[in-house]
Amino acid sequence: MAELHVELVAADRKVWSGEASLVVARTSSGDIGVMPGHQPLLGVLESGPVTIRSTEEGREGTVVAAVHGGFISFADNQLSLLAEVAELVDEIDVQRAERALERAKSDADAAAERRADVRLRAVTAAR
Repeated sequence: MAELHVELVAADRKVWSGEASLVVARTSSGDIGVMPGHQPLLGVLESGPVTIRSTEEGREGTVVAAVHGGFISFADNQLSLLAEVAELVDEIDVQRAERALERAKSDADAAAERRADVRLRAVTAAR
């Protein structure tokens, strides 16, 4: 089976690295799915869930991360997701994200509301 190598990197750390058969992310042009052999691309990541279908032995399955802005690049079966902030779903405290969403709504803080919403959408996408 053909695979692509994926690197999901945030400004402060490497979040996930491995082999995958499919990655779905939101760009400024809309949602995109990248599979092995995809055309080279360079795009702007929008805030939203990123879904990675892992093919690594022992780690097979779906990996979901909440990504808050950045860039996506693909060439020669190497996919790089360079995010401003990225969190794997298992790192997200759902109750804390729900409280942050409510607080952001009451404070009319659109940026904080968007971040909390992305975290909760990523958790929902992983289910």
